[in-house]
Amino acid sequence: MGTFLGFVVTMTLLFCMAQGEVLYYDFVVKETPIQMLCGTNQTVLTVNGLFPGPQIQAHQGDTIYVNVTNTGPYGVTIHSHGVRQIRYPWSDGPEYITQCPIPTNSSFLQKIILTEEEGTLWWHAHSDWTRATIHGPIIILPVNGTNYPYKDTKDIIDEALATGGDPDLSVAYTINGQPGDSYSCSNDSTYNLTAVQGKTYLLRIIHSGLNEEMFFGIADHNITVVGMDGAYLKPLNTEYLMITPGQTMDVLVTANQTPGRYYMVFSPFVDTNAPSNDNVTRGIFQYTGTYNQSETPVLPELPGLTNKSDAGNFTIQLRSLNSAEHPSTVPTNITRNITITVSVNQQPCPTNQTCNGPDGSMHSASLNNISFSAPSISILQAYYNNLQGVYNKTFPDTPPFVFDYTGNVSALGEAANVTTEVLMINHNEEVEIRFQGTNLGAAENHPMHLHGYSFYVVGMGDGNFSDSYVSQYNTVDPPFVNTVGLPKNGWTAIRFKADNPGVWFMHCHLERHASWGMDTVIVVKDGPNDDQKVLPPPDDVPPCS
Repeated sequence: MGTFLGFVVTMTLLFCMAQGEVLYYDFVVKETPIQMLCGTNQTVLTVNGLFPGPQIQAHQGDTIYVNVTNTGPYGVTIHSHGVRQIRYPWSDGPEYITQCPIPTNSSFLQKIILTEEEGTLWWHAHSDWTRATIHGPIIILPVNGTNYPYKDTKDIIDEALATGGDPDLSVAYTINGQPGDSYSCSNDSTYNLTAVQGKTYLLRIIHSGLNEEMFFGIADHNITVVGMDGAYLKPLNTEYLMITPGQTMDVLVTANQTPGRYYMVFSPFVDTNAPSNDNVTRGIFQYTGTYNQSETPVLPELPGLTNKSDAGNFTIQLRSLNSAEHPSTVPTNITRNITITVSVNQQPCPTNQTCNGPDGSMHSASLNNISFSAPSISILQAYYNNLQGVYNKTFPDTPPFVFDYTGNVSALGEAANVTTEVLMINHNEEVEIRFQGTNLGAAENHPMHLHGYSFYVVGMGDGNFSDSYVSQYNTVDPPFVNTVGLPKNGWTAIRFKADNPGVWFMHCHLERHASWGMDTVIVVKDGPNDDQKVLPPPDDVPPCS
């Protein structure tokens, strides 16, 4: 099969310690001068001075301790994206959901509990927009003796929220921190991957971007997708992939072309009229050997900026491996059925304030017409300590009223209720959530992410959901993921068993939408047995002030 190398995309691409039951890492959050982006005298927040941040590597079932020391100018939190954190939400990370931010000049020892996850996940900041530069890979190798199942920016959002307008567009997309030669200021900082003809490489792709889905491809090379979000897939041979913010994919690439230089490109997929960055970022897949190194690399043919058809056609081909070693266990006895409308809204401009949203309003977003408002104390601490008045337990199982969700909504008001609501779920319930996109505001694809769980994507389609679609669900080998794209003006159905008690954030992974309130919290109650209850908190939980 040849050599396997890992590489991560920021989008993050990355080259792939011995197994140990317990591993330790030190993360120092600090301001760091950066030269690679298009600008001068820029300082960004980093972990250990690196952008992207340091790699965490472990084996399935290991426990990892990360001592996070914050020396930056404001509080931060760190989330291990896709790690279930069984019975231990204390280190899950979203601010004011499971913890308050780690204050400046203080530390928090985070415990990452790996169980069934295997493949590529990632860690990132989960406070304001700091994940733009505070992120890095989590590589989870199979248990020793087993093999792979295949051959071998805070100011920007602060200003936008204050005025109710759109946040400024990004300066650049990057691959491993390098914008590439499509930007005139960075021709000397293009990410290069050197390949030997005939060998096959494992690329670990992490979409750590903030606000755009991406197409990816390598000129003249097919790629085989074999894993996603820390779980294996049936191998899918394809010319391109579509990946949303928050998702990870493991892909194989065989260096089977004439030795030369080939562009690998990330280009955005945009299916909305909201402002977006239509730039691309390029790296180079270059062969060893003798050839004309000065020739311009070949470009891949990727779907166009607004090609919704190709985006959807890629996603619906994904299937779980569903083998004897990696079986699919799709819930089929659904005891809780939840429908959630996903909308971009507007709020009236406050009195005596000028707002930059549509027609002088403020941008907003909602789930079931509730625009989430984070409290000043973490919901996990309030729930665990039975503190009253922090949140309401009344997030509805169905939309507050029924309408033609994906049709003409011009007669409807677009204001949502701004409040702190959580969705209560009993332990071990078999849950189905039907996400329903709406045509309110600037409709688009929404990557929906659930903390504490992976889930099976059993159905997806355009338009309004109908109960008749249930008979068409894939309950045999649906993909098992933690982030899924909800099609523009469409629906997506997911299933999971609520066997991980705790407080878990659910939100759109487009950062502007999450900032506007496209979030909620799922509280899974304790079970009757001791091993079905939330574990006690650590002694150094960051204080809420």
